[in-house]
Amino acid sequence: MATRLVQINMKARDDSALGAFWAEVLGWGVSSEGPGVTNLEPVGFVYPDPVAVCIDLIASPEPKTVKNRVHVDLATTSAAHQAELVTRLMDLGATPADVGQGNVPWTVMADPEGNEFCVLDWHDPIGDTGPIASVVVDCADPRAMARFWGEAMDWTLHKVTDHNAVLRSAKGVGPYLQFLRTPDAKTVWNRVHLDVRPYPGDDLDAEAARLQTLGATAIDLDVPWTVLADPEGNEFCLLTPA
Repeated sequence: MATRLVQINMKARDDSALGAFWAEVLGWGVSSEGPGVTNLEPVGFVYPDPVAVCIDLIASPEPKTVKNRVHVDLATTSAAHQAELVTRLMDLGATPADVGQGNVPWTVMADPEGNEFCVLDWHDPIGDTGPIASVVVDCADPRAMARFWGEAMDWTLHKVTDHNAVLRSAKGVGPYLQFLRTPDAKTVWNRVHLDVRPYPGDDLDAEAARLQTLGATAIDLDVPWTVLADPEGNEFCLLTPA
């Protein structure tokens, strides 16, 4: 049994408006499975597929009060492409952001609701990741996160150090998942979190139990899916097998 990362869940004051922003940024299509929910995925995409990690935006009245512990890095192919993308993002409503990054080769920005993201001066030498180069999760111990998530999912561990851990789909496509060591402690519910799914035919309850034996903690919420937290308290959703 195993799970795989299928999407990230992002809370939004206005899911429709923020969804329109990210759809323009990524060049993806927009749909909705119900009021207060905006779904983004590549045009022509057949869900789920590791070639992309989709985005679900969920309406929430709760304000953003701290730096998000989960963010995306946008891929670029050159310094010129990076500069062009930053200009386009600002035209769409993004703003420069300072999270204490100092002098770095990437550009830190915030979307119209203040969610941080990075524009990288980077190109994956293995293969195209799509517009999202990586999904980044702040953490205290990348090695411990690599142990948990490496067993929780069937993704391949590409790198693990005291500074970061990097995984990618075993099929070698789509974005990377990076656990990045940061000094900031988790203090509030994550406004952006990971959603994972077991494979068709797997047993949801058995998978939830397996994840808890690996170090996950169950969170009791009145929702039709399973909510867990990883060993550092980062909430994630275990969706129905598909």
